[in-house]
Amino acid sequence: MPLKTHHEEAPALNLTPMIDILFLLIIFFMVGSKFTEMERSVDLDVPQVSDMGALTAAPEKKVINIFRDGRVMLGTQEVNLEDLKTHLAASQAEYKDLGVLVRGDSDVPFQQVATVLTTVRQAGIAEMAISVRLSNERR
Repeated sequence: MPLKTHHEEAPALNLTPMIDILFLLIIFFMVGSKFTEMERSVDLDVPQVSDMGALTAAPEKKVINIFRDGRVMLGTQEVNLEDLKTHLAASQAEYKDLGVLVRGDSDVPFQQVATVLTTVRQAGIAEMAISVRLSNERR
C-alpha cells in the first residue's frame, strides 16, 4: 500500500457566487426604486368613491360562550337571545362570510346549545361550529 507523502490542502471558501448575488440584489433594488419614483411623478387624478362598507376581509369567527348557569356571552359581552340575534344580524350584514364558534360548558343541557344555534341561524349566519375538547385517552 503506497504511503501518502504530501498533506492535502484544506478546501478554500469561494465567495465569488455570494458577491455576485449581492451585486444582483443591489442592482434590483436600485432599479425598483427608480420605478417607484417614476410612478410618483405621473400626474394622475384617481377617481373617488363613496363609502359602501368594509373593504377588508371578514374578521375571525365570533365566539359565543354558554355557561352552566345559563348566561350567554358574545365575545366579552353578556347578551340574551334577542340581543344575540340583533348583534349577529348586524355583523352579518357587514361581512357576508361571518362565522360563529359556539362553546358550551360540558354541564349545559344540549337544548340550550341547540337554542343558541337556532338563534345564530335565524340571524342569517350559515357558518357555525361547536367547540369540543379531545380526551387524552384512546379507547
